[in-house]
Amino acid sequence: MGARSRGGTRSLLLLSLHLLCLHSCLRCSVSAAGSGDPYVGVTIGTAVTNLLSPSDLAAFLRAQRITHVRLYDADPRLLSALASSGATAIVGVPNDELLALGSSPATASAWVARRVLPFAAANSTTPGLISAIAVGDEVPTALPSALPILLPAIQSLAAALTAANLSSIPVSTPLPFSIVLEPFPPSQAYFNQSLAKSFLLPLLSHLANTSAPLMLNLYPYYSLMQSSGVVPVDNAMFKPLPPSLEMVDPNTLLHYTNVFDAMLDAVYVALKNLNVSAGIPVLVTETGWPSYGDRKQEPYASKDNANTYNSNLIKHVTEKPGTPMRPGTQASVYIYELFNEDLRPGPASEANWGLFHGNGTPVYLLHVTGKDGFLGNDTTDRTFCIAADDADEKAVQAAMDWACGPGRSDCTAIQPGEGCYEPNDVRSHASFAFNTYYQSQGKAGGSCYFQGAGMVTTTDPSHDSCIFVGSKLYSNVTKSDGANTTTTQTSDAEGSAVWRLRTGREKGFLSALRLLLSLMVVVIMTNSNFWT
Repeated sequence: MGARSRGGTRSLLLLSLHLLCLHSCLRCSVSAAGSGDPYVGVTIGTAVTNLLSPSDLAAFLRAQRITHVRLYDADPRLLSALASSGATAIVGVPNDELLALGSSPATASAWVARRVLPFAAANSTTPGLISAIAVGDEVPTALPSALPILLPAIQSLAAALTAANLSSIPVSTPLPFSIVLEPFPPSQAYFNQSLAKSFLLPLLSHLANTSAPLMLNLYPYYSLMQSSGVVPVDNAMFKPLPPSLEMVDPNTLLHYTNVFDAMLDAVYVALKNLNVSAGIPVLVTETGWPSYGDRKQEPYASKDNANTYNSNLIKHVTEKPGTPMRPGTQASVYIYELFNEDLRPGPASEANWGLFHGNGTPVYLLHVTGKDGFLGNDTTDRTFCIAADDADEKAVQAAMDWACGPGRSDCTAIQPGEGCYEPNDVRSHASFAFNTYYQSQGKAGGSCYFQGAGMVTTTDPSHDSCIFVGSKLYSNVTKSDGANTTTTQTSDAEGSAVWRLRTGREKGFLSALRLLLSLMVVVIMTNSNFWT
């Protein structure tokens, strides 16, 4: 992003189940960046402690079924490894290389020969590996002094590619959304006039002539942060809104249910205002949401919000609705970013935009089951059982209570102070309990049903230091008796009555509870169908 160049009996049964627990998503083919079917990719930054080796990274991409990546340089070692991953890559030219490329066509030709030709020529084993070249990153705001040489660098690289019979690889530059002024309502948007004639018009003309996309870094998160409360949080995260909260463009009367579409339509209007052909596709080279930030300065940076935004983004793109102004015309996107770059300076959020930690465990579990396998774990039989997205929370709670009780799932890890206590919510805890039962039953058919509250997924639900049974990482974090021993910081909610009971406190109550449970066990085992 910018800072880079710059994250009755039935009632009694349910009561008994509750007491028991107290006792115990994109893979689409594309011919060139910005064309073909819409897809979701990820960016890969390298400011990561103990970053995976190139070969391990390629294996990780295969495992997660990620087929489109954006790199911020053109590291030959990484590209060589990616050749076996099945992914296509946008390769980048860092801002500090613009001067040499923009001032010397010979330097541009040498760059193509060294960084592109080995991976794209006809005699290459993976001639389709490089999908586009991104020259610089947000240059108008990150390095404005280099703006005069940006287009010459793009043109020189395009000419060098043509000379090497690689004109099918488009060349463009990722621009910040801030070049669009007055974006809300979209019908009033226009490009920064100081850039329009001197830079944007020549650039857009080149993109049209070479069938290259307009690359944009687009962040509803920052629109929310800068809106002073005008933009509803749900609107920024694709959540369904009542009509009264939808943004209506007074000039077109179009309704906007999310900020992402409104920002895209603002770009389309700005292009139209420059009399630019609508044939130039827009490619979103960065978008995302931070999972952590300073509580006072960045209150919306949280795992729940990041999960919601990125999960809904994936669904939005793969379902191809387009925007209100251009229905059916859906831009492809790259999520910023694959790994948390813990070595990045700046605000707390800067190090927390990743979908995964550097060790490959998820920062949070994306809700993208069924979305063409994107971000799904590899393997033919490595499956997990988690709480279903559409299940009622009360049903999830009751099913978890059964799993931790009669189901004999080891729920120790979701108690306060243990490795899977955070995040402290019903669905997260239930997912751990469901999966433990499911794995203990050998993943037998029906063992993940839980009265409709459970669902099977190929995505490893492990996150942070919480490793689920069945994960490839599980054997590394277990005791000799198989108990999960990972730990995380205890939640502020540790003092709740429920979890005090689960940790063995309130012993007087538990003594009475044991008597009640002994009386109810026959009823439970006869009437409960959570395990089938």
